[in-house]
Amino acid sequence: MRMASGTQRGERRADALSKRRIVEAAIAILDAEGERALTFRALAARLATGSGAIYWHVANKDELLAAATDDVIARVMTDAGDGTGPREAVRAIALGMFDAIDVHPWVGAQLSRAPWLTAMPRIFEGIGSRLQALGVPEEAWFDSTSALVNYVLGVAGQNAANARLHGPGTDRAAFLGAIAEQWERLDAARYPFVRRLAGRLADHDDREQFLAGIDLILTGIEAALPDRARQGGHV
Repeated sequence: MRMASGTQRGERRADALSKRRIVEAAIAILDAEGERALTFRALAARLATGSGAIYWHVANKDELLAAATDDVIARVMTDAGDGTGPREAVRAIALGMFDAIDVHPWVGAQLSRAPWLTAMPRIFEGIGSRLQALGVPEEAWFDSTSALVNYVLGVAGQNAANARLHGPGTDRAAFLGAIAEQWERLDAARYPFVRRLAGRLADHDDREQFLAGIDLILTGIEAALPDRARQGGHV
Protein backbone atom coordinates (compact mmCIF):
# COMPACT_ATOMS: atom_id res chain seq x y z
CA MET A 1 0.00 0.00 0.00
CA ARG A 2 1.55 3.25 -1.15
CA MET A 3 1.69 6.05 1.39
CA ALA A 4 0.33 9.46 0.36
CA SER A 5 2.94 12.09 -0.21
CA GLY A 6 3.30 15.07 2.09
CA THR A 7 1.83 17.28 -0.62
CA GLN A 8 -1.22 15.06 -1.00
CA ARG A 9 -1.80 14.99 2.76
CA GLY A 10 -1.51 18.78 2.84
CA GLU A 11 -4.03 19.13 0.03
CA ARG A 12 -6.57 16.88 1.77
CA ARG A 13 -6.13 18.78 5.02
CA ALA A 14 -6.59 22.11 3.22
CA ASP A 15 -9.70 20.79 1.44
CA ALA A 16 -11.22 19.63 4.74
CA LEU A 17 -10.76 23.09 6.24
CA SER A 18 -13.15 25.46 4.45
CA LYS A 19 -12.76 29.20 4.24
CA ARG A 20 -16.17 29.44 5.89
CA ARG A 21 -14.91 27.65 9.00
CA ILE A 22 -11.85 29.89 9.10
CA VAL A 23 -13.94 33.05 8.88
CA GLU A 24 -16.33 31.84 11.59
CA ALA A 25 -13.40 31.08 13.89
CA ALA A 26 -11.86 34.47 13.14
CA ILE A 27 -15.12 36.24 14.02
CA ALA A 28 -15.28 34.35 17.32
CA ILE A 29 -11.74 35.48 18.21
CA LEU A 30 -12.41 39.07 17.13
CA ASP A 31 -15.61 39.27 19.17
CA ALA A 32 -14.03 37.78 22.29
CA GLU A 33 -10.58 39.36 22.27
CA GLY A 34 -10.31 42.00 19.54
CA GLU A 35 -8.09 42.49 16.52
CA ARG A 36 -4.77 42.10 18.29
CA ALA A 37 -5.69 38.58 19.36
CA LEU A 38 -6.41 37.50 15.80
CA THR A 39 -3.23 35.79 14.65
CA PHE A 40 -2.78 32.78 12.39
CA ARG A 41 -1.27 30.93 15.33
CA ALA A 42 -4.34 31.58 17.50
CA LEU A 43 -6.60 30.67 14.59
CA ALA A 44 -4.70 27.43 13.96
CA ALA A 45 -4.98 26.50 17.64
CA ARG A 46 -8.72 27.17 17.65
CA LEU A 47 -9.24 25.08 14.51
CA ALA A 48 -6.82 22.35 15.61
CA THR A 49 -4.85 22.60 12.40
CA GLY A 50 -1.62 24.03 11.07
CA SER A 51 -1.06 27.58 9.85
CA GLY A 52 -0.25 26.24 6.40
CA ALA A 53 -3.78 24.88 6.01
CA ILE A 54 -5.17 28.33 6.79
CA TYR A 55 -2.82 30.05 4.35
CA TRP A 56 -4.21 27.72 1.70
CA HIS A 57 -7.49 29.68 1.93
CA VAL A 58 -6.45 33.12 3.25
CA ALA A 59 -3.29 34.94 2.23
CA ASN A 60 -2.87 37.26 5.22
CA LYS A 61 -4.58 38.93 8.16
CA ASP A 62 -5.91 41.83 6.08
CA GLU A 63 -7.68 39.40 3.75
CA LEU A 64 -9.07 37.54 6.76
CA LEU A 65 -10.41 40.74 8.35
CA ALA A 66 -11.99 41.72 5.04
CA ALA A 67 -13.69 38.32 4.74
CA ALA A 68 -14.95 38.46 8.33
CA THR A 69 -16.33 41.98 7.83
CA ASP A 70 -18.00 41.01 4.58
CA ASP A 71 -19.60 37.99 6.27
CA VAL A 72 -21.18 40.14 8.99
CA ILE A 73 -22.47 42.75 6.52
CA ALA A 74 -23.81 40.11 4.13
CA ARG A 75 -25.93 38.67 6.95
CA VAL A 76 -27.31 42.13 7.75
CA MET A 77 -28.35 42.61 4.13
CA THR A 78 -29.94 39.16 3.97
CA ASP A 79 -31.87 39.67 7.20
CA ALA A 80 -33.19 43.06 5.99
CA GLY A 81 -35.15 41.22 3.28
CA ASP A 82 -37.21 42.63 0.44
CA GLY A 83 -40.70 42.26 1.82
CA THR A 84 -41.15 45.87 2.91
CA GLY A 85 -41.36 49.26 1.25
CA PRO A 86 -38.15 51.16 0.42
CA ARG A 87 -38.26 53.48 3.42
CA GLU A 88 -38.88 50.63 5.84
CA ALA A 89 -36.10 48.62 4.17
CA VAL A 90 -33.61 51.47 4.63
CA ARG A 91 -34.54 51.66 8.31
CA ALA A 92 -34.17 47.88 8.67
CA ILE A 93 -30.73 47.90 7.03
CA ALA A 94 -29.61 50.88 9.13
CA LEU A 95 -30.77 49.29 12.38
CA GLY A 96 -29.24 45.97 11.36
CA MET A 97 -25.93 47.71 10.79
CA PHE A 98 -26.18 49.51 14.14
CA ASP A 99 -26.82 46.25 15.98
CA ALA A 100 -24.14 44.33 14.05
CA ILE A 101 -21.46 46.91 14.84
CA ASP A 102 -22.61 46.96 18.46
CA VAL A 103 -22.10 43.18 18.66
CA HIS A 104 -18.96 43.19 16.46
CA PRO A 105 -17.27 46.55 17.19
CA TRP A 106 -14.25 45.64 15.05
CA VAL A 107 -16.52 45.81 11.96
CA GLY A 108 -16.97 49.58 12.30
CA ALA A 109 -13.24 50.10 12.66
CA GLN A 110 -12.54 47.88 9.67
CA LEU A 111 -15.02 49.70 7.41
CA SER A 112 -13.52 53.06 8.38
CA ARG A 113 -9.98 51.82 7.84
CA ALA A 114 -10.58 50.11 4.50
CA PRO A 115 -13.71 51.54 2.82
CA TRP A 116 -12.93 49.78 -0.47
CA LEU A 117 -13.80 46.39 1.04
CA THR A 118 -16.48 44.24 -0.61
CA ALA A 119 -18.68 45.02 2.38
CA MET A 120 -18.94 48.70 1.45
CA PRO A 121 -20.45 48.07 -2.01
CA ARG A 122 -22.93 45.75 -0.28
CA ILE A 123 -24.00 48.58 2.02
CA PHE A 124 -24.24 51.13 -0.81
CA GLU A 125 -26.24 48.67 -2.94
CA GLY A 126 -28.58 47.80 -0.09
CA ILE A 127 -29.38 51.41 0.78
CA GLY A 128 -29.00 52.98 -2.66
CA SER A 129 -31.29 50.51 -4.43
CA ARG A 130 -34.03 51.32 -1.92
CA LEU A 131 -33.57 55.05 -2.47
CA GLN A 132 -33.87 54.40 -6.19
CA ALA A 133 -37.14 52.55 -5.53
CA LEU A 134 -38.24 55.49 -3.39
CA GLY A 135 -38.06 57.68 -6.48
CA VAL A 136 -34.82 59.55 -5.77
CA PRO A 137 -33.54 60.90 -9.13
CA GLU A 138 -30.24 59.53 -10.43
CA GLU A 139 -28.36 62.81 -9.98
CA ALA A 140 -29.11 62.63 -6.22
CA TRP A 141 -28.27 58.94 -5.71
CA PHE A 142 -24.66 59.40 -4.62
CA ASP A 143 -25.26 62.27 -2.20
CA SER A 144 -28.38 60.71 -0.68
CA THR A 145 -26.83 57.28 -0.24
CA SER A 146 -23.57 58.72 1.09
CA ALA A 147 -25.44 60.81 3.68
CA LEU A 148 -27.18 57.73 5.04
CA VAL A 149 -24.14 55.44 4.92
CA ASN A 150 -21.90 58.02 6.60
CA TYR A 151 -24.48 58.57 9.33
CA VAL A 152 -24.93 54.84 9.93
CA LEU A 153 -21.21 54.08 10.11
CA GLY A 154 -20.41 57.21 12.14
CA VAL A 155 -23.07 56.78 14.81
CA ALA A 156 -22.82 52.99 15.00
CA GLY A 157 -19.03 53.17 15.18
CA GLN A 158 -19.12 55.80 17.92
CA ASN A 159 -21.65 53.79 19.91
CA ALA A 160 -19.43 50.71 19.70
CA ALA A 161 -16.36 52.76 20.65
CA ASN A 162 -18.15 54.12 23.72
CA ALA A 163 -19.08 50.59 24.77
CA ARG A 164 -15.46 49.43 24.44
CA LEU A 165 -14.15 52.46 26.30
CA HIS A 166 -16.33 51.96 29.38
CA GLY A 167 -16.42 48.17 29.44
CA PRO A 168 -19.28 45.66 29.73
CA GLY A 169 -19.74 46.18 33.48
CA THR A 170 -20.49 49.91 33.22
CA ASP A 171 -23.83 51.03 34.62
CA ARG A 172 -25.12 53.02 31.64
CA ALA A 173 -27.84 54.87 33.57
CA ALA A 174 -25.41 55.93 36.28
CA PHE A 175 -22.76 56.95 33.75
CA LEU A 176 -25.15 59.08 31.69
CA GLY A 177 -26.70 60.48 34.84
CA ALA A 178 -23.29 61.70 35.99
CA ILE A 179 -22.69 63.42 32.64
CA ALA A 180 -26.16 64.97 32.76
CA GLU A 181 -25.37 66.42 36.17
CA GLN A 182 -22.16 67.94 34.78
CA TRP A 183 -24.14 69.52 31.96
CA GLU A 184 -26.68 70.93 34.40
CA ARG A 185 -23.85 72.63 36.33
CA LEU A 186 -22.48 74.40 33.24
CA ASP A 187 -22.61 78.18 33.06
CA ALA A 188 -26.22 79.11 32.25
CA ALA A 189 -25.19 82.13 30.17
CA ARG A 190 -22.79 80.18 27.94
CA TYR A 191 -24.63 76.85 27.67
CA PRO A 192 -28.39 77.49 27.97
CA PHE A 193 -29.25 74.97 25.25
CA VAL A 194 -27.01 72.19 26.59
CA ARG A 195 -28.38 72.62 30.11
CA ARG A 196 -31.93 72.11 28.80
CA LEU A 197 -30.87 68.90 27.08
CA ALA A 198 -29.32 67.40 30.19
CA GLY A 199 -32.51 65.65 31.27
CA ARG A 200 -32.92 63.93 27.90
CA LEU A 201 -29.31 62.75 27.93
CA ALA A 202 -29.76 60.80 31.13
CA ASP A 203 -32.55 58.51 29.93
CA HIS A 204 -32.32 58.43 26.12
CA ASP A 205 -32.34 55.15 24.18
CA ASP A 206 -29.39 54.84 21.76
CA ARG A 207 -31.26 52.77 19.17
CA GLU A 208 -34.30 55.04 19.19
CA GLN A 209 -32.12 58.12 18.85
CA PHE A 210 -30.24 56.46 15.99
CA LEU A 211 -33.47 55.68 14.14
CA ALA A 212 -34.71 59.23 14.73
CA GLY A 213 -31.64 60.45 12.84
CA ILE A 214 -32.33 58.02 9.99
CA ASP A 215 -35.91 59.30 9.80
CA LEU A 216 -34.72 62.92 9.69
CA ILE A 217 -32.41 62.16 6.76
CA LEU A 218 -35.09 60.17 4.93
CA THR A 219 -37.62 62.94 5.48
CA GLY A 220 -35.19 65.43 3.95
CA ILE A 221 -34.54 63.13 0.99
CA GLU A 222 -38.28 62.64 0.44
CA ALA A 223 -38.94 66.37 0.68
CA ALA A 224 -36.53 66.93 -2.22
CA LEU A 225 -38.17 64.31 -4.45
CA PRO A 226 -39.71 65.51 -7.71
CA ASP A 227 -43.47 66.01 -7.53
CA ARG A 228 -44.04 63.11 -9.90
CA ALA A 229 -42.34 60.69 -7.48
CA ARG A 230 -44.44 61.85 -4.54
CA GLN A 231 -47.63 61.74 -6.58
CA GLY A 232 -46.74 58.27 -7.81
CA GLY A 233 -47.03 56.87 -4.32
CA HIS A 234 -43.32 56.32 -3.65
CA VAL A 235 -43.46 58.21 -0.34
